[in-house]
Amino acid sequence: MSTPRKSQRQRSIPCMLMRGGTSRGPFFKASDLPADIPGRDAVLLAAMGSPDKRQIDGLGGAHPLTSKVGIVSRSSTPGVDVDFLFAQVSVAERAVDTTPNCGNMLAAVVPFALETGMLQPQGDTSTFRVLTVNTGMQCDITVQTPDGFVAYDGDARIDGVPGTAAPISINFLDTAGSVCNGLLPTGRALDVVELDGVGRLEITCIDNGMPMVLMRAADLGRTGYETVAELNADQELKQRLEALRLKAAVLMGLGDVSSKPFPKMCLLASPRDGGSVSTRCFIPHVCHEAIGVLAAVTVATACVMDDSVASGIARTPAGLEQTISVEHPTGEFSVELALDPADPHKVVRAALLRTARLLMRGEVEIPAAAWPST
Repeated sequence: MSTPRKSQRQRSIPCMLMRGGTSRGPFFKASDLPADIPGRDAVLLAAMGSPDKRQIDGLGGAHPLTSKVGIVSRSSTPGVDVDFLFAQVSVAERAVDTTPNCGNMLAAVVPFALETGMLQPQGDTSTFRVLTVNTGMQCDITVQTPDGFVAYDGDARIDGVPGTAAPISINFLDTAGSVCNGLLPTGRALDVVELDGVGRLEITCIDNGMPMVLMRAADLGRTGYETVAELNADQELKQRLEALRLKAAVLMGLGDVSSKPFPKMCLLASPRDGGSVSTRCFIPHVCHEAIGVLAAVTVATACVMDDSVASGIARTPAGLEQTISVEHPTGEFSVELALDPADPHKVVRAALLRTARLLMRGEVEIPAAAWPST
């Protein structure tokens, strides 16, 4: 457990600031944070500088993608090496959500565990099993560890991050129903809802790692190729998406999600840059500059379903092993899917490539009063 410096009226907590995929945030050992949830959340809010739209008094980057936290510990689950708890820290509100997962921050878990000595390198490459505490999902993560050190330099490129870096392979073992009661929480691949100003709207409610509501952009009078800035300024669209999100969440068994960051909302259109489908995702009130890892897995899954809203839009290859290229505002995200021979609509494996980088190691200082009294 971390201890305060007697010469300061602040508390010093060891952490590492890491980029995971297209996200960024501090990573902590679970043992360095308060054990009780309210106390832990108070510390995370102080560390990130929330609530404040600029997060000027903390580590947060004033955006949902840079207001994320990773908490890692050795696992007690048989066959699992480390546990990962993801925390989405609200920028402008006093709220910390550990319900959803984050596939981007997941890419930095094994590097963090290796850097802190929680795990030991296995050779030129090291593969470890990670349990995502938020959703109970497990995955195998492979990182480059030549000479016994984590490699960050490499030739792998992911859209949304400048330059290249060492590849990190994430093989998801079971993503269906991460938060909902199954892959298709309504029991159908296609639902029809009434939406003010639109009328009858076809949607697909799906959760293959991330609860999402998918719809055709054209059905909302949009092309699906608008820029992020254009969509963030489109107040009419955002109001309709939020009304739809609240309605769809009930159908998905999620209840009142007015204060939750899920389900994510995604506009679909035909690909125009050689991919499988074009997307514009909202997370959920801000248009994503790219697309989240598990959101991409979920969208890709809908693309292989003949009766989802992606049918007639997505261009997918044939066969039981498919690479689905999900286009987004800053590039594309490729997801490798393995389908069940007995049920080609059932995904039995989802794999993808990410990168990560250690940005800073040290201690984050929080006001001493933010740490719960003992």
